[in-house]
Amino acid sequence: MSFKHIVSRDNPVFKHLKKLADNARERRSEGQTLLDGVHLIEAYMAAFGEPTMIIIPEGQSSVEATGLIQSLEHISTMMLPTLMFAELTPVSKATGVLALVTIPQIALPEQPKFALMLEDIQDPGNLGSMLRTAAASGAEVVYLSTGCTDAWSPKALRGGQGAQFVLPIIERADLVAALESFDGNSYATTMQGESLYAQDLTQPTAFVIGNEGAGLRKHTVAVATKSITIPMMEIHRGSVESLNAGAATAVCMFERMRQVLI
Repeated sequence: MSFKHIVSRDNPVFKHLKKLADNARERRSEGQTLLDGVHLIEAYMAAFGEPTMIIIPEGQSSVEATGLIQSLEHISTMMLPTLMFAELTPVSKATGVLALVTIPQIALPEQPKFALMLEDIQDPGNLGSMLRTAAASGAEVVYLSTGCTDAWSPKALRGGQGAQFVLPIIERADLVAALESFDGNSYATTMQGESLYAQDLTQPTAFVIGNEGAGLRKHTVAVATKSITIPMMEIHRGSVESLNAGAATAVCMFERMRQVLI
């Protein structure tokens, strides 16, 4: 095992890891990212093999993290002071183990029948949650517009809880072109439109979800097959403007799954 105990922020390896944690361009350029926590690392290993490096903090790790570290003792390991380790993690309470991994390339289906298209989603936690929903509801591919946050950031990976390892994701996609080429019905979620529950979603289906605040661009809506809305109880309509993007994604995706399964 190659083991290094690094205590300086000027160390080139630490600088590289910090760039990967903070910078989407660096992740794309290097084809690498950081995974935080035992669950994510084990999920990655089950699909793609062992990580390139293990990073641990000084002090005692959790029982689960210790077991993982011991099973990967042949992998290059770097130990950091707790404050330096915390600079690489996406959560305030560190899990005790990080892994440097190669970003996987997952084959795309030739004619997807169930797709999610996301436009300008800004929050990485939201994006990760939406990818997790897509994977759980059977989506075959997810398109992310050029304005979306990076799907491979540590925080998005934490939110996805392994979704990025099973779900084909097309980043920096031209959503208009994707909509025009999709062989099925595409539904733009808006404030005004036909009810989601009035649609036949057993056919090839793509849902288009917009930015957390601004929603979808007008041109994107115009290219979709239909504009739809998620009905809300009239008693609350005056105080609740709409569902947030993550909740809307979950409602739409699982309504499609429900219709397919019944």
